[in-house]
Amino acid sequence: MASKADLQSVNKTSELPDIVIERFSAQVDLWPREGKHILAQFDDKSIIVYQAFNPSIAEYAVKNQRFGGSNFSFERMSWIKTNFLWMMYRCGWASKENQERVLAVRITRAGFEEILANAFTAKLQKSEGLENDKIMVRLQWDPDHSPTYDKLPRRAIQLGLKGEILKKYGTEWVVSISDISDFVKEQKRILDEKGPEEIKTPKERLYTLADHSISARIGLDSVKKQEEPNAVGFS
Repeated sequence: MASKADLQSVNKTSELPDIVIERFSAQVDLWPREGKHILAQFDDKSIIVYQAFNPSIAEYAVKNQRFGGSNFSFERMSWIKTNFLWMMYRCGWASKENQERVLAVRITRAGFEEILANAFTAKLQKSEGLENDKIMVRLQWDPDHSPTYDKLPRRAIQLGLKGEILKKYGTEWVVSISDISDFVKEQKRILDEKGPEEIKTPKERLYTLADHSISARIGLDSVKKQEEPNAVGFS
């Protein structure tokens, strides 16, 4: 979890009590400008991922601190993103139909790395000759985007989960689920009125894997030491 020191020094509001936030302008120059990278907020034991849903699914998830209910299907693929701004691009800052509620889902790092260990890009699936029903995690490296939807050279990770992996994600690996929709809408208002330099976003750094074989398998790019940002979590 975020420490009290981090929360007091960076997040001066109570908008997101369990998430460290910081001005976008203070972070953007620390991020790699190109390549395939995982940007996320994390600590020693957990990592935050984002999803956007309709109100019914979101309310059940927040109330029960797990996914389920009559409108959520464990039989369909469900996509998660580690990068807040990538989620904003996909959901239109919580403006798209059935994506009006944005959830910050904190899961265990062990669970997240199990997801990555089971992830297949389309190219990897083809090279191993696997049918779609054998794939529990679909990985896509899509162009990242700025707060105003400009396409960037950097690639953002998107992970589609189904089957047993989705069930574990939605129940066993959940640490907490928070509805951050009000924060999202407030930052969109600031973006429209004052521009991207004034918005705040969850503080994100590079997430690296100790298991280099997984990094190589999913195509995660390394960063030159002199260019590497402070890829720390918030414990």
